[in-house]
Amino acid sequence: MSGTAATLGTRSRTHPAGPRPWRLSPARLGIYLFLGAAAVFFLVPIWIMVATALKTMPEIRGGSVLLPPSSLDPTAWLNAWSTACIGLECAGIRVGFWNSVQIVVPSVVLAVALGAVNGYCLSFWRFRGADTLFALMLFGIFIPYQIFVFPLIGITARLGLYGKLPGVVLVHVVFAMPIMTLMFRNYFATLPIEIFKAARVDGAGFWRIFTSIMMPMAKPIIVVAVIWQATASWNDYLLGLVFAGREHLPMTAQLNLLVSAEMGAHEYNVDMAATLQTALVPLVIYFVSGKWFARGIAAGAVKG
Repeated sequence: MSGTAATLGTRSRTHPAGPRPWRLSPARLGIYLFLGAAAVFFLVPIWIMVATALKTMPEIRGGSVLLPPSSLDPTAWLNAWSTACIGLECAGIRVGFWNSVQIVVPSVVLAVALGAVNGYCLSFWRFRGADTLFALMLFGIFIPYQIFVFPLIGITARLGLYGKLPGVVLVHVVFAMPIMTLMFRNYFATLPIEIFKAARVDGAGFWRIFTSIMMPMAKPIIVVAVIWQATASWNDYLLGLVFAGREHLPMTAQLNLLVSAEMGAHEYNVDMAATLQTALVPLVIYFVSGKWFARGIAAGAVKG
């Protein structure tokens, strides 16, 4: 008994029971103040947009932007979606929404598929000059888009794709190749080479190994690549404005035309509602799949 009591006494001194006492040190206070200021900095503009989008124009003109709406009025949201005038057409921003969907879906599928094949080749089917090619592709990440705009206009015009949806999809896929290849190449480099060698011994070829072994094991990085490319394509403004043409402008380009119109009185509630509708898709993507995005990044960050 005495030995047991001594052991418990030692444990109680080493690991005291109960919650740890909370102390507000200057360092912790500074962290809390910084986090609070950062939260206010980012949340106040969002609150202003949401509140303004739910107000009527007389209420906006007669009150503070920080005040909540007196009543929830969805009229601005409906007008922004279906009747707002963008240029000479008053069909709302829904036209840009469906254009963005038609741009994003094929660009995501093609970019992820081609990036996976590139990463697979550079990881397991190495050839002479593979490192040089990979370095050149990585170099493309750091070159601004604006430098390639005029050459790509000429190329897509020669192919008959300028001003059409396939043309802007092609441009998105081309610009996505460096980062997609980097993601998949780094992830495949973490997989044991013995899996690839065993498949080769069993007689599996290039595509059989890729589709039956590598891609099922690459689900975490596929999720990361899909989220990355979907949000990048959806939020893009420059490429859609230049290559999509007037009939296929994405949602971001139509939003710019809506809020920068100089004819008539500005309906700020409609502008804010259209802005929120444009940002809703990437926000939903991140909120729904954020944890898988973090897991996929972590899975490809450590090389085994």
